[in-house]
Amino acid sequence: MRRVMLISAVIVCLSAVLCAQVSKSNDTSVARNLSGTVLDKTNQVVPGAIVYLKNTRSFAVVTFITGQDGSYRFNNLSPNVDYEVRAESNGRRSQTKTLSSFDSHKQAHINLKLEK
Repeated sequence: MRRVMLISAVIVCLSAVLCAQVSKSNDTSVARNLSGTVLDKTNQVVPGAIVYLKNTRSFAVVTFITGQDGSYRFNNLSPNVDYEVRAESNGRRSQTKTLSSFDSHKQAHINLKLEK
């Protein structure tokens, strides 16, 4: 009887720890944001550029069209996923850059420079 109670107590404790971990991983307060500016070869801002953000786990892609100031912003990104970001405008593309899950900054900033 005593052994059964001990095993039951251990199971309850492990369940509580597991639930706390799942709750923590679904917490949107730890979400991060990515912002930046799209620039041309002469470092001028590029309005109307399309910025692509790819989730490397699910391969889902979302886009953002830059405003007059050439800026873009993606909000509420999972901290547990790597993302690839790149920009295009008028046939020119930027290099693809990575926002790593190992980057602990909640506010990441990546400027993208169009080439060719």
